[in-house]
Parts: sequence; structure tokens; C-alpha cells
Amino acid sequence: MIERADASAGTGATGALSAGTSRARLDRGRLFLWAQTIGMAILLVAVLTTPGFLAGPAILSLLTTVSFIGCVAIGMTLITISGNIMSFALGATVGVTAMVFILASNWLGFGGGLVVGLIFGSLLTGLQGLLIGWVRANPIIVSIAALALIYGVTQAFAEKGTVYADPGTFPSAIRGKIAGIPIEFVVFVLVTLAAQFIFSFTKFGRNLLMVGSSFRAAEATGISTWRTVIAAYLWAGLFTSLSGIMLAIRYDSANMDYGVAYDYDAIAAVLVGGSAIGGGQGSALRTFAGAMVIAAVQVMLLLKGLRQEWQYLAAGLIVLAVIVLQARGSGR
Repeated sequence: MIERADASAGTGATGALSAGTSRARLDRGRLFLWAQTIGMAILLVAVLTTPGFLAGPAILSLLTTVSFIGCVAIGMTLITISGNIMSFALGATVGVTAMVFILASNWLGFGGGLVVGLIFGSLLTGLQGLLIGWVRANPIIVSIAALALIYGVTQAFAEKGTVYADPGTFPSAIRGKIAGIPIEFVVFVLVTLAAQFIFSFTKFGRNLLMVGSSFRAAEATGISTWRTVIAAYLWAGLFTSLSGIMLAIRYDSANMDYGVAYDYDAIAAVLVGGSAIGGGQGSALRTFAGAMVIAAVQVMLLLKGLRQEWQYLAAGLIVLAVIVLQARGSGR
């Protein structure tokens, strides 16, 4: 009886300790969520009070800039939520897809080039998903290898480095505005809504969140984890390729410089938006907000006359702060 009572007391103490730990973690999570919110509010106040920021040209520049980065960030969101952290090859995918789109459009016309560009970007990233989902290769190593291969192959086949669209290849209507809003931003909004629909209303979206939360638990429930991961990378490639296509249309040319640093800006947007770095939590709408914050900071620094290096520094500091807040909030 004494031993049974002791065991019962021990179990109760353990349960109380576990409950206390859970409450402590919840309190820390709320505290750092408030810290993150306050930090973003202060940042937005600094941005909005920058002279010239609310002027028409600055707003148009913001909406256009965020559209290119934002489509990549939405693609990065799918990869991050799947539990594969991030990809360093999406920026290179932007550049090479833009080049393929230009070449295909010169040969097949705008419609044919659009189809080829979207398929190319999706398959390029989907192959990486195959290695990660089926072979179980390390996602970071795969993305670094893909980055090197993309640049290596592109430089081997594109001797001049830049490809140009033939005159009249792209309809003038796709370069304008809709109700005063750049078409690029409209595309970004549609991409965001499409991704959010996937997360909220499809079986794939639910499976993706579960795979990111716990790979083993997802397998135990019968989810085809490798198919889910591949699909996440395919969608990521599709959304990323839109960024390259829009850049090619805007400048009537394409080269590998188009996607430089887009990976880091996209990662910053995903994390600032609140998606968990470990996977299983996040949304396209949050990434949309995060991308707007990152783009606003870049425009603010530009208006203050600071060089691009300061933009990289600011993005790096913001990402570092968010990672620290996430780690502390989770009690790690």
C-alpha cells in the first residue's frame, strides 16, 4: 500500500511538473509573441514616417518590388512548412526560368513561353523535392548542390550571359496597371490567395502541415510523406517561376543576376510572417505580410540614401531577431 501510494504521488508530481512546464512555455510564447508584435509595430512606424515613403512613386516601387520577392517567398513558405527549413536555389531558379521563358517565347510566342517557363521552374524544383522526399537527402545540401548546378549549366550554355526578347514578343497589356495597381502586384495577391486556399481547404495542405509538424507521426497515420514533399517543391517551383517570368517581361531580357539575394529576402519574409522555422506552422497570408514588411524596409533604406549592403544587413538582423524570438518562445 505504501509503495502504491508513493507511486501514485510520484505520478501526480510528474503530471504537475509537466503541466507547470507547459504553462511556462505558453507564457514564454505569449511574451515573445508580444515582443515580436511590438518590434514589427515600431519598425512599421519608422517606415511610414520616412519622408517620401507615402509618395506615389515610392508606393508603386514598393508594390512592384514586393511582387517579385513575394512570389518566391510564397514558394519558400511551402518548403518551410513541410519541415525542410528553406532552399538556397530558389533565387537561381528565378534567373534560369526567366532565361528559359525568353528563349521559349522567341520560338513559341508568349503563350508557349509562359507554359514552358512554368513547367520548367516547377520541374527544376520538383526534382529537388524528389531527392529530399524519396531519397531522404538533406534539404540544405540538395539546395546548395542545385544552386551550383544551375549556375554551372547556365554559364556553359549562355555564353553572353543575357538573353533578349524579340521585339513585339510580349503584349503591351501585360506591362500596365489594373485600377492603378501594377499587374505584378495583382499576380502576387493571386498567388497568395491560391497558396492560402491550398493550406486551408485541400487534403494536400493538411498533409503538408502534418508532415512539417512530425514526419514520423505523418507516416504513422498513412500519409504518403514523399509525395507530399515533392508536391510542396513543385508548387514552390511554380510560384517562383512566376517571379522570373514577370522580371523577364518587365525588362525584355533575362540573366542569372535577376534572382540574386531573392532567397534571403524570401526567407526573411517567411520568418517575419511568423512561419515556424522547424515546419508545421505558417500561412501564405502571414508570408504576404512579412514580404510587405521586408520590402517596406528596403524602400525606406533606399529613400534614406543607404546602399544595398545596408538592406542585406537590415534583413539579416530582422531574421536573426525573429529566430531568437521563435526559439525563446518555444522554450528551447
